[in-house]
Amino acid sequence: MVEVSRRNAIRALATGGVVAGLGVRARTASAAPTGNYRIDLHSHFLPPRYRDALTASGYTAKSLAPVPSWSPAEALQFMDAHGIGTQVVSISDPGVGFLSGPAAVEMVRYTNDYAADLVEQHPTRFGAFAFLPLPDVVASLAELTHALDVRGLDGVVLLSSYNGIYLGDARFEPVMAALNARSAFVFVHPAELPPDNRPELPFPAFYEEYPFDTTRAAAILMASGTIDRYPNIRFSLAHAGGCLPFLSARLALPRSAVPAAPEVSVFATRGSIRKFFYDTSLSASAAAMRSVLEVTDIDNIVFGSDWPFSGLVYRADTTTDPAPGLSDVFDSDQRYRIERLNALDQLPSVAARIGR
Repeated sequence: MVEVSRRNAIRALATGGVVAGLGVRARTASAAPTGNYRIDLHSHFLPPRYRDALTASGYTAKSLAPVPSWSPAEALQFMDAHGIGTQVVSISDPGVGFLSGPAAVEMVRYTNDYAADLVEQHPTRFGAFAFLPLPDVVASLAELTHALDVRGLDGVVLLSSYNGIYLGDARFEPVMAALNARSAFVFVHPAELPPDNRPELPFPAFYEEYPFDTTRAAAILMASGTIDRYPNIRFSLAHAGGCLPFLSARLALPRSAVPAAPEVSVFATRGSIRKFFYDTSLSASAAAMRSVLEVTDIDNIVFGSDWPFSGLVYRADTTTDPAPGLSDVFDSDQRYRIERLNALDQLPSVAARIGR
């Protein structure tokens, strides 16, 4: 297998996107608003103990994805260079999948407490989504109480799947009920497939498999009826929803055309696809954003950078605008809504700390 680092491959993707986008660039691209106004809902953090444990597990060698450097100072430097006022940070894949049992539960508690302390130290610059030790449902319910009710984190991040078990699976039902009771904002981040189900590819999973896994999770959340049973949960999908906008017509086929569709099914409606939120991380191109606008409203698009895993994209760029491709589709007022106001509307705890 060709060894391609996560960050180098992302830089190649970004470069290709710029070249491909030249043919569809608007005649007059709208300038982005100025100042540190952005709220980043797809950014990651790697607390010291977590990063050390992840590196010691051999994650870099197994996934071909180098573990990036992260510190509050580095994050603030990146934010100030790219007009980002606030990052709402979260743990990325593989979460604590490299640990098991009490060690996994303890690591989740450490990351959530670290995040809460970070927000207390920098209340206007950081927010945080709580991580849960799924697939351990009992431990996850206890951690949800601690992270949201005790430490006051701003929402929850869930991986698209855990050991091949996708969101929407009946085994996760108690967690969904608890999230619904709290009207939680839930950021869905893709996960790498388990080794026994992983295709042989000449590049790392994040290159294309990550968006595919997000798509699988979203489809199962709809097909299982989870979206309908728990309407208070606001699910936000990474990377413009993966392939979901493109596949929306297939997923809207009448149930009569899908013999294997479950009894509780929303395949016959487009409403559930419209309910999702979609972030712009590594997807701020005209093709991606126009696809998203075909299935939802501008109020359901939020800004994301995917930093620090996407760090080389921004270091390779000469502009302080972290998502210049958004101006091919949106004017300045629309960008302000996407990159700030939508996040404030969905995260009242963040709005209370930083204002409108």
